[in-house]
Amino acid sequence: MKAYDFIVIGGGIIGLATARQLQQQYHGAKIVVLEKEKELASHQTRHNSGVIHAGVYYAPGSLKARFCREGNLDTKQFCREHDIPFRETGKLLVATDEQDAVRMQDLLERCRKNEIKTEVFDQQQLHEFEPNVVGVAATWVASSGIVDYEQVAQKLAEQIRSAGGEIYPNCRVTGLSESADMVVKTTLGTFSGRFLVSCAGLYSDRIIQMLGQQPTFKILPFRGEYFQLPKEKSQIVTHPIYPIPNPDLPFLGIHLTPMIDGTLTVGPNATLALAREGYSRWKIDLHDLIEMLSYSGLYRLVMKYPLPTLMELKNSLYRPGYLKLVNRYCPQVTLSDLRPYPAGVRAQAVKADGTTLDDFLFVESERSLIVGNAPSPAATSAMPIARHICDKVSKLIA
Repeated sequence: MKAYDFIVIGGGIIGLATARQLQQQYHGAKIVVLEKEKELASHQTRHNSGVIHAGVYYAPGSLKARFCREGNLDTKQFCREHDIPFRETGKLLVATDEQDAVRMQDLLERCRKNEIKTEVFDQQQLHEFEPNVVGVAATWVASSGIVDYEQVAQKLAEQIRSAGGEIYPNCRVTGLSESADMVVKTTLGTFSGRFLVSCAGLYSDRIIQMLGQQPTFKILPFRGEYFQLPKEKSQIVTHPIYPIPNPDLPFLGIHLTPMIDGTLTVGPNATLALAREGYSRWKIDLHDLIEMLSYSGLYRLVMKYPLPTLMELKNSLYRPGYLKLVNRYCPQVTLSDLRPYPAGVRAQAVKADGTTLDDFLFVESERSLIVGNAPSPAATSAMPIARHICDKVSKLIA
């Protein structure tokens, strides 16, 4: 049995940032990261829009609001220190009609409370700023940016190894027991540690169950489908373009995003996947599917949003419906412009009453801390989340 001071489950950006923060806080500690995939950062870290969020959408006083604001600065500074390409592009939130314009005022008030600098454009200013974008008004958020989060994760992994930490890919956790130490059974053998931190993303609720606890939520996977525009259309916008979100819905809507490699993507939507790793609409995992279909929270969630649920499904299957959402603010995009691009899967924690957990959530035991819910903006917030985890760990092991 291999013995360590700290065991971290999950080799995504949060797990790696946490392992690195533990090394910095506990000099000389033996730390290991266990990752079930053959490559690090294979899931939500790799499959996202690559946006460095400013913190526009999140409830004032929430962990998301605080960590996103801090993480925006941390991510940029980390990239500067390690020569990781990023761009501080800013982003536009476009009101396409009068209802959007009213909602935009509420969003501006939230930005004010979250101490995020904004600028309001009227229709003419919007046209001058982004000639191919249409709307009645827009909000400019200068502090947003773009980056490849997988590169950030790989640099963190490099630092962990350089500081003496160990990382095991192809190492799936099969069992946990908590006694004098944490014992972790895996496909590569058994590990023991003084303390366990789990950053397992799509599997956070199952890790909690392995510890003998009953989670207050279940992870439901929502596939986010993206398209890439052809090279000749990659410059039709020069900033991320977002719609004004409907505050009654849990997702932000389809947006146009310049990527750090110079391409332009559009997406994501949000439709229930039939597997936790359902990156393809045809991917079905019977265990995952049976578990979802037997969960009352799924049906209560659908009943809260019956029309949006049907529209998301329709637009996933019927590409002109997807395009129509993009054309609301960018008419230049055509059906033939929507080229295949890898989808992502959002790990959304949902309570039994159908309520989606909007904030980051952490579950504790005597010798463990589990990241229960960490959807977007978790990649932007990875470093503040890691500090928060380490603060909690220091209190638990004191």
